[in-house]
Amino acid sequence: MTDRITLTGLRARGHHGVYDFERANGQDFVLDVDLELDLSVAAASDDVADTVHYGELAEVLVGIVTGEPVDLLETLADRLVSACLRYDRVAAATVTVHKPQAPIPHAFTDVAVTLRRERDADGTPR
Repeated sequence: MTDRITLTGLRARGHHGVYDFERANGQDFVLDVDLELDLSVAAASDDVADTVHYGELAEVLVGIVTGEPVDLLETLADRLVSACLRYDRVAAATVTVHKPQAPIPHAFTDVAVTLRRERDADGTPR
């Protein structure tokens, strides 16, 4: 699939992490999302109903980040990529979760986990 919708730098405050202080204080998470889908119908119809409404997608993703805490970025990323695949039009989704305030006692720019999931031949997300 060559058509894509990309949402970069979506920020939300969550309470994810293995340490108690991460759960108590929370921290910012930054999301990059890349959806692979056929956009030809939307391009021809000029109707938002024929695509994935990225504003609505952003609300869903922020709801996950601000929702139930998890220990691992891997778990959070899995929840986010699964939410992207709930849109039937999406053939594959890639989600990167950045944790720029991760509790690392050394200078660093970013920590991130990236997951890519796609539908199998019968359309089931895998």
